[in-house]
Amino acid sequence: MAKEKPHVNIVFIGHVDHGKSTTIGRLLFDTANIPENIIKKFEEMGEKGKSFKFAWVMDRLKEERERGITIDVAHTKFETPHRYITIIDAPGHRDFVKNMITGASQADAAVLVVAATDGVMPQTKEHAFLARTLGINHIIVAINKMDMVNYDQKAFEKVKAQVEKLLKMLGYKDFPVIPISAWEGDNVVKKSDKMPWYNGPTLIEALDQIPPEPPKPTDKPLRIPIQDVYSIKGVGTVPVGRVETGVLRVGDVVIFEPASTIFHKPIQGEVKSIEMHHEPLQEAYPGDNIGFNVRGVGKNDIKRGDVAGHTNNPPTVVRPKDTFKAQIIVLNHPTAITVGYTPPVLHAHTTQVAVRFEQLLAKLDPRTGNVVEENPQFIKTGDSAIVILRPTKAMVIEPVKEIPQLGRFAIRDMGQTVAAGMVISIQKAE
Repeated sequence: MAKEKPHVNIVFIGHVDHGKSTTIGRLLFDTANIPENIIKKFEEMGEKGKSFKFAWVMDRLKEERERGITIDVAHTKFETPHRYITIIDAPGHRDFVKNMITGASQADAAVLVVAATDGVMPQTKEHAFLARTLGINHIIVAINKMDMVNYDQKAFEKVKAQVEKLLKMLGYKDFPVIPISAWEGDNVVKKSDKMPWYNGPTLIEALDQIPPEPPKPTDKPLRIPIQDVYSIKGVGTVPVGRVETGVLRVGDVVIFEPASTIFHKPIQGEVKSIEMHHEPLQEAYPGDNIGFNVRGVGKNDIKRGDVAGHTNNPPTVVRPKDTFKAQIIVLNHPTAITVGYTPPVLHAHTTQVAVRFEQLLAKLDPRTGNVVEENPQFIKTGDSAIVILRPTKAMVIEPVKEIPQLGRFAIRDMGQTVAAGMVISIQKAE
Protein backbone atom coordinates (compact mmCIF):
# COMPACT_ATOMS: atom_id res chain seq x y z
CA MET A 1 0.00 0.00 0.00
CA ALA A 2 1.21 3.47 -0.88
CA LYS A 3 0.28 4.75 2.53
CA GLU A 4 2.83 2.56 4.31
CA LYS A 5 5.76 3.89 2.31
CA PRO A 6 7.38 7.16 3.39
CA HIS A 7 6.04 10.04 1.33
CA VAL A 8 8.47 12.43 -0.35
CA ASN A 9 7.78 15.66 -2.28
CA ILE A 10 10.25 16.40 -5.05
CA VAL A 11 10.58 19.36 -7.35
CA PHE A 12 12.39 19.39 -10.70
CA ILE A 13 14.51 22.49 -11.22
CA GLY A 14 17.00 23.74 -13.76
CA HIS A 15 17.48 26.00 -16.75
CA VAL A 16 14.72 26.35 -19.32
CA ASP A 17 14.91 23.71 -22.12
CA HIS A 18 17.27 21.45 -20.20
CA GLY A 19 14.60 18.75 -20.20
CA LYS A 20 12.67 18.92 -16.92
CA SER A 21 9.26 18.04 -18.43
CA THR A 22 10.73 15.36 -20.66
CA THR A 23 12.46 13.79 -17.64
CA ILE A 24 9.22 13.80 -15.62
CA GLY A 25 7.28 12.41 -18.60
CA ARG A 26 9.84 9.64 -19.06
CA LEU A 27 9.73 8.76 -15.34
CA LEU A 28 5.94 8.50 -15.42
CA PHE A 29 5.89 6.56 -18.69
CA ASP A 30 8.55 4.04 -17.68
CA THR A 31 6.90 3.47 -14.29
CA ALA A 32 3.48 3.05 -16.02
CA ASN A 33 2.03 6.09 -14.27
CA ILE A 34 0.63 7.93 -17.25
CA PRO A 35 -3.18 7.65 -17.19
CA GLU A 36 -4.55 5.10 -19.62
CA ASN A 37 -6.71 7.66 -21.47
CA ILE A 38 -3.67 9.78 -22.31
CA ILE A 39 -1.75 6.79 -23.63
CA LYS A 40 -4.84 5.92 -25.73
CA LYS A 41 -4.84 9.45 -27.16
CA PHE A 42 -1.22 8.94 -28.19
CA GLU A 43 -2.07 5.67 -29.87
CA GLU A 44 -4.91 7.30 -31.76
CA MET A 45 -2.49 9.96 -32.98
CA GLY A 46 0.02 7.29 -33.90
CA GLU A 47 2.58 8.78 -31.52
CA LYS A 48 4.91 5.84 -30.98
CA GLY A 49 8.43 5.10 -29.93
CA LYS A 50 10.98 7.77 -30.75
CA SER A 51 8.52 10.64 -31.29
CA PHE A 52 6.94 10.24 -27.88
CA LYS A 53 6.56 13.81 -26.67
CA PHE A 54 6.92 13.62 -22.92
CA ALA A 55 6.56 17.33 -22.43
CA TRP A 56 3.22 16.96 -24.22
CA VAL A 57 2.19 14.41 -21.60
CA MET A 58 2.86 16.93 -18.86
CA ASP A 59 0.83 19.58 -20.69
CA ARG A 60 -2.09 17.17 -21.10
CA LEU A 61 -1.99 16.20 -17.43
CA LYS A 62 -2.04 19.89 -16.53
CA GLU A 63 -5.01 20.58 -18.82
CA GLU A 64 -6.93 17.64 -17.39
CA ARG A 65 -6.31 18.90 -13.89
CA GLU A 66 -7.39 22.43 -14.71
CA ARG A 67 -10.70 21.09 -15.95
CA GLY A 68 -11.45 19.24 -12.73
CA ILE A 69 -11.47 22.10 -10.26
CA THR A 70 -10.43 20.49 -7.03
CA ILE A 71 -9.19 22.07 -3.84
CA ASP A 72 -6.00 20.03 -3.90
CA VAL A 73 -3.02 21.73 -5.48
CA ALA A 74 -2.61 19.29 -8.32
CA HIS A 75 0.52 17.19 -8.25
CA THR A 76 1.70 14.09 -10.04
CA LYS A 77 2.28 10.97 -7.95
CA PHE A 78 4.16 7.72 -8.49
CA GLU A 79 5.80 4.99 -6.46
CA THR A 80 9.30 3.58 -6.22
CA PRO A 81 10.01 0.35 -4.31
CA HIS A 82 10.46 2.19 -1.00
CA ARG A 83 8.92 5.64 -1.51
CA TYR A 84 5.63 7.21 -2.43
CA ILE A 85 6.66 10.29 -4.45
CA THR A 86 4.79 13.44 -5.36
CA ILE A 87 6.30 15.49 -8.17
CA ILE A 88 5.55 19.12 -7.56
CA ASP A 89 4.98 20.73 -10.90
CA ALA A 90 7.43 23.53 -11.41
CA PRO A 91 6.02 25.17 -14.50
CA GLY A 92 7.56 28.36 -15.87
CA HIS A 93 10.54 29.62 -13.95
CA ARG A 94 8.64 32.60 -12.53
CA ASP A 95 5.70 30.51 -11.38
CA PHE A 96 8.11 28.03 -9.87
CA VAL A 97 9.84 30.65 -7.78
CA LYS A 98 6.53 32.01 -6.61
CA ASN A 99 5.06 28.56 -5.90
CA MET A 100 8.13 27.38 -4.07
CA ILE A 101 8.02 30.36 -1.79
CA THR A 102 4.30 30.69 -1.39
CA GLY A 103 4.08 27.17 -0.04
CA ALA A 104 2.12 25.76 -2.97
CA SER A 105 5.00 23.37 -2.71
CA GLN A 106 7.27 22.45 0.12
CA ALA A 107 9.72 20.08 -1.47
CA ASP A 108 11.76 17.58 0.54
CA ALA A 109 14.20 17.19 -2.32
CA ALA A 110 15.06 18.67 -5.69
CA VAL A 111 16.21 17.12 -8.96
CA LEU A 112 18.46 19.60 -10.72
CA VAL A 113 18.38 18.92 -14.48
CA VAL A 114 21.41 20.21 -16.40
CA ALA A 115 21.90 19.65 -20.14
CA ALA A 116 25.19 18.00 -21.08
CA THR A 117 25.20 20.24 -24.17
CA ASP A 118 25.06 23.54 -22.23
CA GLY A 119 26.37 22.89 -18.72
CA VAL A 120 25.61 25.30 -15.88
CA MET A 121 23.50 28.27 -17.08
CA PRO A 122 22.19 31.37 -15.22
CA GLN A 123 18.91 29.71 -14.23
CA THR A 124 20.76 26.59 -13.10
CA LYS A 125 22.53 28.79 -10.56
CA GLU A 126 19.41 30.70 -9.62
CA HIS A 127 17.38 27.54 -9.03
CA ALA A 128 20.17 25.95 -6.99
CA PHE A 129 20.50 29.09 -4.82
CA LEU A 130 16.76 29.13 -4.35
CA ALA A 131 16.55 25.47 -3.42
CA ARG A 132 19.13 26.16 -0.72
CA THR A 133 17.46 29.32 0.57
CA LEU A 134 14.11 27.54 0.63
CA GLY A 135 15.45 24.85 2.90
CA ILE A 136 15.68 21.96 0.42
CA ASN A 137 18.49 19.92 1.91
CA HIS A 138 18.58 16.97 -0.47
CA ILE A 139 19.50 17.38 -4.12
CA ILE A 140 19.94 14.95 -7.02
CA VAL A 141 21.68 16.06 -10.23
CA ALA A 142 20.58 14.66 -13.59
CA ILE A 143 22.91 15.53 -16.46
CA ASN A 144 20.49 15.19 -19.36
CA LYS A 145 20.81 15.01 -23.16
CA MET A 146 23.70 12.54 -22.98
CA ASP A 147 22.47 11.20 -26.34
CA MET A 148 23.37 14.59 -27.87
CA VAL A 149 27.01 14.28 -26.78
CA ASN A 150 27.24 10.62 -27.92
CA TYR A 151 27.23 9.38 -24.30
CA ASP A 152 30.74 10.74 -23.94
CA GLN A 153 32.26 10.39 -20.48
CA LYS A 154 34.48 13.48 -20.91
CA ALA A 155 31.47 15.68 -21.73
CA PHE A 156 29.73 14.32 -18.61
CA GLU A 157 32.76 14.87 -16.36
CA LYS A 158 33.11 18.45 -17.56
CA VAL A 159 29.52 19.39 -16.67
CA LYS A 160 29.66 17.33 -13.47
CA ALA A 161 32.66 19.39 -12.30
CA GLN A 162 30.76 22.66 -12.95
CA VAL A 163 27.70 21.47 -11.03
CA GLU A 164 29.74 20.10 -8.13
CA LYS A 165 31.54 23.41 -7.78
CA LEU A 166 28.23 25.31 -7.69
CA LEU A 167 26.49 22.98 -5.22
CA LYS A 168 29.45 22.64 -2.87
CA MET A 169 29.71 26.42 -2.73
CA LEU A 170 26.09 26.41 -1.56
CA GLY A 171 26.87 23.87 1.14
CA TYR A 172 25.40 20.74 -0.47
CA LYS A 173 27.28 17.54 0.31
CA ASP A 174 26.90 13.94 -0.93
CA PHE A 175 24.63 14.27 -3.94
CA PRO A 176 24.42 11.81 -6.83
CA VAL A 177 25.27 13.12 -10.32
CA ILE A 178 23.59 10.89 -12.90
CA PRO A 179 24.14 10.93 -16.69
CA ILE A 180 20.74 10.48 -18.37
CA SER A 181 18.94 10.82 -21.66
CA ALA A 182 15.29 11.51 -20.85
CA TRP A 183 14.44 11.35 -24.55
CA GLU A 184 15.96 7.89 -25.06
CA GLY A 185 15.23 6.66 -21.53
CA ASP A 186 18.85 6.07 -20.49
CA ASN A 187 19.40 5.82 -16.71
CA VAL A 188 15.99 7.32 -15.87
CA VAL A 189 14.17 4.14 -14.88
CA LYS A 190 16.13 1.63 -16.93
CA LYS A 191 19.88 1.30 -16.61
CA SER A 192 21.65 2.34 -19.80
CA ASP A 193 24.01 0.04 -21.68
CA LYS A 194 25.38 3.03 -23.62
CA MET A 195 27.38 4.37 -20.65
CA PRO A 196 29.33 1.39 -19.32
CA TRP A 197 31.70 3.89 -17.66
CA TYR A 198 28.95 4.95 -15.21
CA ASN A 199 28.18 2.64 -12.29
CA GLY A 200 26.07 4.83 -9.99
CA PRO A 201 22.30 4.76 -9.44
CA THR A 202 19.64 5.45 -12.08
CA LEU A 203 17.41 8.46 -11.44
CA ILE A 204 14.62 6.32 -10.00
CA GLU A 205 17.09 4.52 -7.71
CA ALA A 206 18.33 7.88 -6.43
CA LEU A 207 14.72 9.01 -5.84
CA ASP A 208 14.09 5.76 -3.98
CA GLN A 209 16.89 6.70 -1.55
CA ILE A 210 15.71 10.22 -0.68
CA PRO A 211 15.45 10.57 3.10
CA PRO A 212 11.76 10.41 4.04
CA GLU A 213 10.08 13.66 4.96
CA PRO A 214 10.62 14.84 8.54
CA PRO A 215 7.81 14.45 11.07
CA LYS A 216 4.88 16.78 10.41
CA PRO A 217 5.06 20.02 12.43
CA THR A 218 1.89 19.22 14.41
CA ASP A 219 3.42 20.58 17.63
CA LYS A 220 3.76 24.10 16.22
CA PRO A 221 0.99 26.72 16.35
CA LEU A 222 -1.75 26.37 13.71
CA ARG A 223 -1.06 28.31 10.51
CA ILE A 224 -3.19 28.05 7.35
CA PRO A 225 -2.30 30.59 4.63
CA ILE A 226 -5.48 31.23 2.64
CA GLN A 227 -5.32 30.53 -1.11
CA ASP A 228 -8.93 31.35 -2.01
CA VAL A 229 -12.25 32.14 -0.39
CA TYR A 230 -15.46 30.62 -1.75
CA SER A 231 -19.09 31.20 -0.91
CA ILE A 232 -20.85 27.86 -1.17
CA LYS A 233 -24.63 27.52 -1.18
CA GLY A 234 -25.96 25.83 1.92
CA VAL A 235 -22.53 25.94 3.61
CA GLY A 236 -21.46 29.59 3.73
CA THR A 237 -17.97 31.07 3.53
CA VAL A 238 -15.29 28.45 2.80
CA PRO A 239 -11.65 29.55 2.98
CA VAL A 240 -9.30 27.18 1.15
CA GLY A 241 -5.65 26.66 2.02
CA ARG A 242 -2.95 24.26 3.01
CA VAL A 243 -2.29 23.52 6.66
CA GLU A 244 1.38 24.43 7.09
CA THR A 245 1.76 23.81 10.83
CA GLY A 246 -0.41 22.67 13.74
CA VAL A 247 -3.71 20.78 13.66
CA LEU A 248 -7.16 22.13 12.80
CA ARG A 249 -10.19 20.39 14.35
CA VAL A 250 -13.91 20.85 13.86
CA GLY A 251 -15.11 23.02 16.77
CA ASP A 252 -11.85 25.04 17.02
CA VAL A 253 -12.08 28.82 17.19
CA VAL A 254 -9.81 30.42 14.59
CA ILE A 255 -8.78 34.00 13.86
CA PHE A 256 -7.65 35.46 10.52
CA GLU A 257 -4.72 37.88 10.27
CA PRO A 258 -3.96 40.51 9.12
CA ALA A 259 -7.73 40.81 8.41
CA SER A 260 -8.43 41.33 12.13
CA THR A 261 -5.76 44.05 12.33
CA ILE A 262 -7.02 45.80 9.20
CA PHE A 263 -10.70 45.76 10.22
CA HIS A 264 -9.81 46.71 13.84
CA LYS A 265 -11.98 43.84 15.09
CA PRO A 266 -11.33 40.13 15.41
CA ILE A 267 -12.29 38.26 12.24
CA GLN A 268 -12.83 34.94 13.95
CA GLY A 269 -15.29 32.13 14.44
CA GLU A 270 -15.87 28.46 15.12
CA VAL A 271 -14.88 25.85 12.53
CA LYS A 272 -18.12 24.10 11.53
CA SER A 273 -16.71 21.70 8.94
CA ILE A 274 -13.49 20.70 7.15
CA GLU A 275 -13.20 18.90 3.84
CA MET A 276 -10.39 17.59 1.66
CA HIS A 277 -10.89 16.07 -1.82
CA HIS A 278 -14.65 16.50 -1.18
CA GLU A 279 -14.49 14.21 1.88
CA PRO A 280 -15.44 15.56 5.32
CA LEU A 281 -12.69 15.50 7.96
CA GLN A 282 -12.77 15.92 11.71
CA GLU A 283 -9.19 17.18 11.77
CA ALA A 284 -6.58 18.39 9.29
CA TYR A 285 -2.80 18.07 9.50
CA PRO A 286 0.23 19.81 7.93
CA GLY A 287 0.32 19.20 4.18
CA ASP A 288 -3.45 18.84 3.89
CA ASN A 289 -5.09 21.09 1.29
CA ILE A 290 -8.49 21.81 2.79
CA GLY A 291 -11.63 23.88 2.59
CA PHE A 292 -13.15 24.79 5.96
CA ASN A 293 -16.30 26.64 6.96
CA VAL A 294 -16.07 29.18 9.78
CA ARG A 295 -19.22 30.41 11.51
CA GLY A 296 -19.57 34.19 11.55
CA VAL A 297 -16.90 35.00 8.95
CA GLY A 298 -18.16 36.61 5.73
CA LYS A 299 -16.70 36.15 2.24
CA ASN A 300 -15.57 39.79 2.18
CA ASP A 301 -13.92 39.66 5.61
CA ILE A 302 -10.96 37.60 4.40
CA LYS A 303 -8.92 37.14 1.25
CA ARG A 304 -5.97 35.31 -0.25
CA GLY A 305 -2.84 36.04 1.78
CA ASP A 306 -4.60 36.05 5.14
CA VAL A 307 -3.52 33.34 7.59
CA ALA A 308 -5.76 31.39 9.95
CA GLY A 309 -4.53 30.42 13.41
CA HIS A 310 -5.98 29.61 16.81
CA THR A 311 -7.14 32.60 18.86
CA ASN A 312 -4.78 31.64 21.74
CA ASN A 313 -1.73 31.77 19.42
CA PRO A 314 -2.64 34.03 16.48
CA PRO A 315 -0.48 34.54 13.39
CA THR A 316 2.19 37.26 13.74
CA VAL A 317 1.28 40.52 12.02
CA VAL A 318 3.91 42.97 10.78
CA ARG A 319 2.39 46.43 10.19
CA PRO A 320 3.84 49.35 8.22
CA LYS A 321 5.16 50.84 11.48
CA ASP A 322 6.96 47.56 12.27
CA THR A 323 10.06 46.14 10.59
CA PHE A 324 11.68 42.73 10.29
CA LYS A 325 15.26 41.61 9.98
CA ALA A 326 15.97 39.12 7.19
CA GLN A 327 18.80 37.29 5.54
CA ILE A 328 18.55 37.51 1.77
CA ILE A 329 20.45 36.41 -1.28
CA VAL A 330 20.29 38.73 -4.30
CA LEU A 331 19.56 36.51 -7.27
CA ASN A 332 19.06 38.86 -10.12
CA HIS A 333 19.13 42.65 -9.96
CA PRO A 334 20.11 44.75 -13.00
CA THR A 335 22.07 47.31 -10.92
CA ALA A 336 22.29 47.36 -7.15
CA ILE A 337 19.99 47.46 -4.13
CA THR A 338 20.43 50.43 -1.81
CA VAL A 339 18.58 51.71 1.27
CA GLY A 340 15.18 53.01 0.27
CA TYR A 341 14.86 50.53 -2.64
CA THR A 342 11.12 50.41 -3.09
CA PRO A 343 8.65 49.07 -3.98
CA PRO A 344 9.67 45.54 -4.78
CA VAL A 345 6.99 43.00 -3.89
CA LEU A 346 7.59 40.44 -1.19
CA HIS A 347 5.96 37.03 -1.77
CA ALA A 348 5.57 34.82 1.30
CA HIS A 349 3.18 31.84 1.66
CA THR A 350 0.10 33.14 -0.24
CA THR A 351 0.59 36.87 0.34
CA GLN A 352 2.16 39.62 -1.75
CA VAL A 353 3.07 42.94 -0.15
CA ALA A 354 5.34 45.75 -1.36
CA VAL A 355 8.28 46.37 1.00
CA ARG A 356 10.93 49.00 1.52
CA PHE A 357 14.59 48.32 2.26
CA GLU A 358 15.16 50.30 5.46
CA GLN A 359 18.72 49.25 6.27
CA LEU A 360 21.52 47.13 4.85
CA LEU A 361 23.14 45.78 8.01
CA ALA A 362 25.80 43.44 6.66
CA LYS A 363 27.10 41.66 3.60
CA LEU A 364 27.84 37.94 4.13
CA ASP A 365 30.03 35.33 2.53
CA PRO A 366 27.38 33.08 0.90
CA ARG A 367 29.45 29.97 1.61
CA THR A 368 30.18 30.50 5.30
CA GLY A 369 27.58 33.05 6.39
CA ASN A 370 30.37 35.18 7.96
CA VAL A 371 30.08 38.98 7.80
CA VAL A 372 32.41 40.44 5.16
CA GLU A 373 31.20 44.07 5.34
CA GLU A 374 29.16 46.03 7.91
CA ASN A 375 26.53 48.54 6.67
CA PRO A 376 27.37 48.19 2.98
CA GLN A 377 26.34 51.06 0.68
CA PHE A 378 24.70 48.62 -1.74
CA ILE A 379 24.24 44.92 -2.50
CA LYS A 380 24.17 43.35 -5.95
CA THR A 381 23.50 40.05 -7.76
CA GLY A 382 25.20 37.15 -5.98
CA ASP A 383 25.48 38.94 -2.63
CA SER A 384 24.09 37.54 0.58
CA ALA A 385 23.09 40.11 3.20
CA ILE A 386 21.28 40.91 6.43
CA VAL A 387 18.69 43.63 5.84
CA ILE A 388 15.83 45.43 7.60
CA LEU A 389 12.57 45.48 5.64
CA ARG A 390 9.36 47.43 6.23
CA PRO A 391 6.05 46.32 4.67
CA THR A 392 3.81 48.97 3.08
CA LYS A 393 0.73 47.27 4.54
CA ALA A 394 -0.03 44.75 7.27
CA MET A 395 0.99 41.17 6.54
CA VAL A 396 1.60 37.88 8.33
CA ILE A 397 5.16 36.62 8.45
CA GLU A 398 6.98 34.51 11.05
CA PRO A 399 10.62 34.10 12.11
CA VAL A 400 12.06 31.16 10.16
CA LYS A 401 13.39 29.51 13.34
CA GLU A 402 9.87 29.40 14.82
CA ILE A 403 7.71 28.62 11.79
CA PRO A 404 9.95 28.03 8.74
CA GLN A 405 6.93 27.48 6.48
CA LEU A 406 5.92 31.14 6.96
CA GLY A 407 9.41 32.56 7.37
CA ARG A 408 10.70 32.24 3.80
CA PHE A 409 10.03 34.74 1.06
CA ALA A 410 10.95 35.97 -2.41
CA ILE A 411 11.32 39.56 -3.52
CA ARG A 412 10.15 40.25 -7.04
CA ASP A 413 10.43 43.35 -9.20
CA MET A 414 10.37 44.07 -12.94
CA GLY A 415 8.89 40.65 -13.64
CA GLN A 416 11.69 38.67 -12.05
CA THR A 417 12.82 37.31 -8.73
CA VAL A 418 15.29 39.81 -7.37
CA ALA A 419 16.05 38.06 -4.08
CA ALA A 420 15.03 35.21 -1.82
CA GLY A 421 15.33 35.21 1.91
CA MET A 422 14.20 34.27 5.38
CA VAL A 423 12.97 36.20 8.40
CA ILE A 424 15.38 36.33 11.33
CA SER A 425 13.33 38.45 13.75
CA ILE A 426 10.47 40.93 13.92
CA GLN A 427 10.74 44.38 15.50
CA LYS A 428 7.36 45.67 16.66
CA ALA A 429 6.88 49.40 17.02
CA GLU A 430 5.35 50.24 20.38
